[in-house]
Amino acid sequence: MPADTLLQRITDYANRPNPYPLYAELRDAGPVVRQADGSYLVGTYHEIAALLHDPRLSVDPRSLTAPSERAPNLPFLRLDDPEHHRLRRLAMRPFGPPHSPGRIDAMRGQITEITEELLDGLRDRTQIDIVDDFAYPLPVTVICRLLGVPREDEQLFEAWTDAIIASVDVRPEDKDSTERDRAGDQARMEMGRYLVDLAEQRRGHPSDDMLSALINEPDPALRLTREELAETGVLLLIAGHETTVNLITNGVLTLLRYPDRLAQLRDDPDLLPGAVEELLRYEPPLHMRERIPLADVDVAGTTIPKGTSVVLALASGSRDPKRFHDPDRFDPTRLDNQHLGFGGGIHLCYGAPLARIEVQTALGALIPRLGNATLLQDPPPYRQAAMLRGPRHLPIGMQQPA
Repeated sequence: MPADTLLQRITDYANRPNPYPLYAELRDAGPVVRQADGSYLVGTYHEIAALLHDPRLSVDPRSLTAPSERAPNLPFLRLDDPEHHRLRRLAMRPFGPPHSPGRIDAMRGQITEITEELLDGLRDRTQIDIVDDFAYPLPVTVICRLLGVPREDEQLFEAWTDAIIASVDVRPEDKDSTERDRAGDQARMEMGRYLVDLAEQRRGHPSDDMLSALINEPDPALRLTREELAETGVLLLIAGHETTVNLITNGVLTLLRYPDRLAQLRDDPDLLPGAVEELLRYEPPLHMRERIPLADVDVAGTTIPKGTSVVLALASGSRDPKRFHDPDRFDPTRLDNQHLGFGGGIHLCYGAPLARIEVQTALGALIPRLGNATLLQDPPPYRQAAMLRGPRHLPIGMQQPA
């Protein structure tokens, strides 16, 4: 099939269970492949890594539109420097000073406690859904505690998050794009309003949570506006759980597909940190990112014009045989594993530190319990999004000891 349909095929839901043959086709077609819609697709490791660090490429989707059409109030993840740096630095302040134990490290004990509580509730079950019963409630509970969201309100966020993720997904334009964008904007507005109202309740009455820290910032020069607080709160909540849900689920799916690797990790738990990094390379939650050149950019002999959509296929780069030996093999002992699982450059995934702690804790507790587990559906049903990819459900059978 023609290479200029690759983005359409990669984002086609029918290929969600296994896009990797299409990524191999992309790499074979060349480092840069122009698509039928005029966008460019990049699938090789070294070119992607260079573009992630290239200041000539913008993350701001408004770079594709005329200035008069530009809408305000984007999260800093979708802004360029210097505004990105300013907002990211302000949002990081409640996590604690750089190079010192901060709020996330202080939550390690709570993360372990939440993990054990969830698993204890599943002890006598013979069938569980890893997503609904474990991978989703764990990071949602953690990020809600960090932000200070009441437990009874946690269920509000799933529908909001799904709508927002769908609206920012990498995809060719289609007849449903406008409706997805409208639903995403509405969900972002409702979630932001909820979080700002929650923060306002703590103004002048600080408590030990991030919304309280942001709303009670004593230095006027460092305070977020109401609009910035809304966008930052939404980003914190989504970045704080969405990646982790998919990474835990992808991890369980991969380990049950490779029982020898599961046994290896059960016998040697010290391999777990490296195994999480290998999962981020081999079966990552983040598959693609879009960039827009602010000037004509030459990539491997191809000139990408200013203002053109460029899709960086991160998951393809992380399986590039020119960078990784035997890239289609899942190897928890892999060395020199500089994967693209969290992106790179100044826009490295904001939730990465929290995700690593949660996934190591979650898999460390799960692995001893997976010895007799079986996949009840393989491949499982996947979420709609191509950019943030993971199963919607992962039903497994749990054999109880006699």
